[in-house]
Amino acid sequence: MKLFLAVACCCFALSSPAYSAGAAQTFPTSAGEVKITPLYHASTLIEAGGKIIYLDPAKPTKLAGLPKADLILITDIHQDHMDPDSIAEISKAGTEIFAAPAVVTTVKIASPIANGETKKWQGWTIEAIPAYNLTRGPAPGKLFHDKGRGNGYVLTYGGVRFYFSGDTEGVPEMRALKNIDVAFVCMNLPYTMPPEEAADAVKAFHPKVVIPYHYRGSDLSVFKKGLEGTGIEVRVLEWYPQ
Repeated sequence: MKLFLAVACCCFALSSPAYSAGAAQTFPTSAGEVKITPLYHASTLIEAGGKIIYLDPAKPTKLAGLPKADLILITDIHQDHMDPDSIAEISKAGTEIFAAPAVVTTVKIASPIANGETKKWQGWTIEAIPAYNLTRGPAPGKLFHDKGRGNGYVLTYGGVRFYFSGDTEGVPEMRALKNIDVAFVCMNLPYTMPPEEAADAVKAFHPKVVIPYHYRGSDLSVFKKGLEGTGIEVRVLEWYPQ
C-alpha cells in the first residue's frame, strides 16, 4: 500500500505534457482510478469504482448520451450551478443529491450538507467547504455569494483528496486546506476573483495539481505565471467547447 501511494504521489508531481481540449483526467488512488471530465464551466463528471458523480450539472452542458448519475453534488443557488432541468436529465431511480441547504429549498429531493459538514458515500468522503465573497458584490454592502450559503467540496477517494472550490474568493477556509492532491479553482470577475488572487490563494494551500475551472473571460496565463516556481502543476483544460 505504501509503495502504491508513493507511486501515486510521484505521478502527481511529474510535469505533465499538454492536455487536449476537454480531455478527461485520470488519477491513481489506492481504491482504483478516478476519472474526471470537464463538461462546461463548473459542470464536471467524476467516475470511480463503477459509480458516476456529477458536480453542478447545468445548461448549456450537453448531457445527452452521458451516463446517469449515482450522485449529484450542487454548490450554490445560481443557475450556472443549480439547474433543475439538467438534474432531472441525468437522474435515475436511486440517484442521490447532496447540496448546500439553500439549494434544497428549490431542489427538494436533495439532502443538505452545510459548511463544515462531512458525509460518507460509496467509498467517498465528502466535506463541505465554505465558498463565499469577501469583498465583491452587486452593490455596496452586498456580496454575490454570502458566507454560509454555498459550498466547495473536498472529495476523498482511496487516500487522494480532490477540491472543487465552487463560487468563492480566496477565503481563509480555502487557504487553510491541507493535503489537497488536485484542486479545481474558480476565477472570473466580477463574481469570484481574478487569476492573480486565485494563484495567491492556491499557493497558500499548495495542492500537487491545480486545474482552473469556472474561468470564463479570465487570462489563465496570469494564473500560470503566478504559480511559476512553486512546484504546483497547472493543468489548463477546455471548459468552454464550441
